[in-house]
Amino acid sequence: MTKRLESYRVEAFNTAKASENKMHDDRVAQKFGFSGGLVPGVDVLAYMIHPPVLAWGRDFLERGLIEARFTKPVYDGETVLVTADPAGDGLALQVVGGDVRATGTASLTSQLPKLALADFPEIDPVAVRAPVDASSYVLDKWLGSAPRCWPQDAAAEYLAEVREADPIYAREGLMHPGVLQRVMNKVLVDNAILGPWIHVGSRMQLLAAASLDDELVARARVTANYERKGHRFVELDALVVANGTTPVAHCQHVAIYQPREKVAA
Repeated sequence: MTKRLESYRVEAFNTAKASENKMHDDRVAQKFGFSGGLVPGVDVLAYMIHPPVLAWGRDFLERGLIEARFTKPVYDGETVLVTADPAGDGLALQVVGGDVRATGTASLTSQLPKLALADFPEIDPVAVRAPVDASSYVLDKWLGSAPRCWPQDAAAEYLAEVREADPIYAREGLMHPGVLQRVMNKVLVDNAILGPWIHVGSRMQLLAAASLDDELVARARVTANYERKGHRFVELDALVVANGTTPVAHCQHVAIYQPREKVAA
């Protein structure tokens, strides 16, 4: 990578206003000190995927590595810029809307890691979800997500939601990698009834390009569960698998599953 890419301008859209996670609801988010409902972190990451795909095309979808940390919220209707500057053999990414909202990196992996399906056991999500508690995400616990497909109409709707106009997905019948991040969120919500919660960072090594109609699940292990400044964090290490046979991404996912509520003055 030798030159800076043109900044990518996005009008952010809160796709989760009606979701179970009320951190995307204006009234609830304000109780936690935010101006309004948060645009999901997985969708901010989807914005950040646009420049590396522009730079490397299908190669990035098959063996790209992206890391992102969400430092400040992005709000519905805001115009943000995704900047992509050369950094070694890759790109340094930022999401900027007046100030920096997210930072990250993207690169192509020359040799993909050898990951065996057998090392990530297939686990069904809990049969009946219970309110989140100390047992929900115990260290080293294995978690699974319910299978999910995004057929052509749903995939097109997703692209519209994340404001993605790159023709590569429709032209080649491919799934946007941001969908894999939604699968990672499903690991958390398919195994407990959460209150308002926040996705704060991810690392995603793409292993193969996911296709439309693939049935996707995540096989995840809890690698950390801790308290920091009154927030409860969980970290996951997971393999996202297509059709029970093909690993398409190796992901680390970090979330605040029990955020500290702001105390009114």
